[in-house]
Amino acid sequence: MSPVMPAVFVGHGSPMNALEHNRYTEAWRALGAAMPEPRAIVAVSAHWYINATAVTAMARPRTIHDFYGFPEELFAFDYPAPGSEEIAAAVVDAAKPIWVGTDRDSWGLDHGTWSVLAHMFPNADIPVVQLSVNAMKPPSDHLELGRRLASLRHQGVVVVASGNLVHNLRQIDWRRPDGGEAWAEAVDREARTGLTESPGDLSRLDVHPDFERAAPTPDHFLPLLYLAGLAAEAGEHPQVVVEGCVFGSISMTSYGIGCVTGDCDEQAKAEAAPLPDPEVVPPVDTNL
Repeated sequence: MSPVMPAVFVGHGSPMNALEHNRYTEAWRALGAAMPEPRAIVAVSAHWYINATAVTAMARPRTIHDFYGFPEELFAFDYPAPGSEEIAAAVVDAAKPIWVGTDRDSWGLDHGTWSVLAHMFPNADIPVVQLSVNAMKPPSDHLELGRRLASLRHQGVVVVASGNLVHNLRQIDWRRPDGGEAWAEAVDREARTGLTESPGDLSRLDVHPDFERAAPTPDHFLPLLYLAGLAAEAGEHPQVVVEGCVFGSISMTSYGIGCVTGDCDEQAKAEAAPLPDPEVVPPVDTNL
C-alpha cells in the first residue's frame, strides 16, 4: 500500500524564482527531497484563473511563459514533465458531483506551477496535471473542491497549490526585497493562525480589515483554500514550510500537510544566498 501523499501550498512570488536560489526556493527543494516519490502531481495555480473548472489532460503539456518584462533566460526555461490523461480522469472522478472539464489542447503548465516544481522535482519526470481556479465560484466552493481531492492523496498523488496569500502588485516596494508592510504581515499572521488551527474556516479570512488590501484580486489567494480543504478533510493541521514577506506586499509563506517540514526554513536560511536585487520593472508590467 502506498503512503498517503503530502499536499502543499507554495507562495511562489516572482517567476524569477525558477532560476534563483534563495531561502524560499531552497525550502521548496528540501520539501520535495523529503517527500516519497509521487505517482503524479496535481497542481492548482493562481495563473490559470478562468470562468470554469478544468484539468489538463494532454500527454505533453507545454511550458507557458505567462509574463513579460523578464530576462530572456526565463523565457527559454522549459519544464518538460509529461501529462497524464489517467490522472486527469482521477481528478474528474474525485471532484464529483462538482463538474470538472478536461482540457486536451489549450493550456499547459504556467509559471505558478513550473517555477515551483523546478525546485521541488527538478528532473521533470513525474506526470503533472494542472487544475484551473474557477473565477466564478466563491471561496467556500474552492475549499469544498479541495476537500474532494483528498482521495487522490491515497492514490500516490501530491497536490501542489501555488499562489500568494498576500499579493498586491500595485503596492510593491522594490527597495525592500525582504519584509512586508504592517498590513501584509497582519494578514499573513491571521492566515497562519486560521490555517494551522481551523483550516476548514479559512474561507472566512475575507472579513479581516486588511484582506482587501492584501488580496485586491482573489486569484492568488484562492489556491490556499485547496490546501485548507484537504487539511480539513483529513483532520490535519498544516505546518509552515517557509514564511516571510518580500517587497512589502507579497507573502511567500508556504504550508504543507503529510510531509516533513520541520527544519526546511532554518536550513534554507543557513544555506541560501540573499535575495538578488530585482530587475527594475514596474509592478503593473509584470505577472508576479
